[in-house]
Amino acid sequence: MPVYIAKRLLVAIPTLLIISIFVFSLQKLLPGDPVLVMAGEERDPAVLEMLREKYRLNDPLPVQYLTWLGNALTGDLGISLRTNQPVIELIAQKLPVTIQLAFMSMIFAFLIGVPMGILAAVKKNTIIDYIASIIALSGLSVPNFWLGIMLILLVSVKLGWLPASGFESIFNDPVRSLQTMIMPSFVLGTALAATLMRHTRSAMLGVLSQDYIRTARAKGLSPREVVLSHSFRNALLPVVTLSALLFGELLAGAVLTEQIFTIPGFGKLIVDAVFNRDYAVVQGVVMCTAVGFILMNLLADILYVLLNPRLRASL
Repeated sequence: MPVYIAKRLLVAIPTLLIISIFVFSLQKLLPGDPVLVMAGEERDPAVLEMLREKYRLNDPLPVQYLTWLGNALTGDLGISLRTNQPVIELIAQKLPVTIQLAFMSMIFAFLIGVPMGILAAVKKNTIIDYIASIIALSGLSVPNFWLGIMLILLVSVKLGWLPASGFESIFNDPVRSLQTMIMPSFVLGTALAATLMRHTRSAMLGVLSQDYIRTARAKGLSPREVVLSHSFRNALLPVVTLSALLFGELLAGAVLTEQIFTIPGFGKLIVDAVFNRDYAVVQGVVMCTAVGFILMNLLADILYVLLNPRLRASL
């Protein structure tokens, strides 16, 4: 297993290098000048030149990239052009928010998607299967921003059950933190639940048609034991792999959902950075997201090996 993990990490290195090159190069194509944004209304040529020299924006693009890459390898992701804060500090502030949102969204996705997928597979071609498929299709079709606005109008404005927006750290006030996160997590979780439902159903149908399932039924095992103890355990492999990948996507930040509910996560941070031409923040957030996504891919590969005895034997 350690050799397998080492090989996967070696593959990740050139991937991250390519991502860094693309991010650094493509954002330079964005219209506008970050120095003009920093200078505000007082655009003294001397001040503009001083800022360009300070942030090394006059250097050739390859030199800028190599300088940034060398600093990034030592943990220095640069300074925000807008707030003058180290990018690593901004990421440290926003990352726990995004992780909490992603984690709670996955909980909703599992609670909704996996049971529906199992039920739809067991009740194949019945009204229950059709209803589950319609719900899954609705979850994929309904835009997150529309569902979020409707929830705010119903749950917050009309019923007053939950706060409409805002965020509170779970370390400061756990109850308030959960209250502010329930609706955005549900909005993201419904879309993920639809994907999990379809994959769970497909995996369960494949397992339920196997000979050993028919043998288990012939031995007189209860339907509950056949479904949960035998079928679902073997159908869990693709579901676990997909879940790790979906969690990695959530780490990128749900831009629209975070904007609607005013959650200060990665999504809002990178949108603000793009509008303000804050190159260092964009590069830092994207690279942090890429690392998170690659780590979740690695976790998915490891879980797949641990849950599949045949793969373990081949290592």
